[in-house]
Amino acid sequence: MEKAVDSSTVESAIKVFVYGTLKKGEPNHNWLENKSNGTAKFEGQGQTKLKYPLVVATKFNIPFLLDAGGEGNNVQGEVYEVDEKMLSNLDILEEHPRLYVRRLEDILLNGVTLKCWAYFLPKFKPELLKLKMLTSYTNNGPDSLPYCESDDDEDLSEELFG
Repeated sequence: MEKAVDSSTVESAIKVFVYGTLKKGEPNHNWLENKSNGTAKFEGQGQTKLKYPLVVATKFNIPFLLDAGGEGNNVQGEVYEVDEKMLSNLDILEEHPRLYVRRLEDILLNGVTLKCWAYFLPKFKPELLKLKMLTSYTNNGPDSLPYCESDDDEDLSEELFG
């Protein structure tokens, strides 16, 4: 049975839901572990309350949570409690709001619905909705393509937006 959370106890806590390269064992998890970026405390495994398309796209094999609610799967990921400094640094990594947009989303964690920040790709080519939609991302699984870091924003924008 799902429980409601008393918002007065969690309003000051900043919760972030990560579903891709920031998860434990993934290529960008070091951002959450690096104390110079701020603090991050692992809260547990969670999943989106609504279904969303989680796809791996571009020649860089980047996982994207497409802002197309109702399509795809209840996406699995991890919930972290972070401070303002970490949230600001995650915004830099995710290129919020130029590439991803960060917004509060309902995430189920241990039978409780929490409001967590999550990064969505709001604008994208319709062809991305034809890609395989994942429930959970891993960089090195049998169905995965290895993630490649890129500083080529122009190339990335062309592949995503046309």
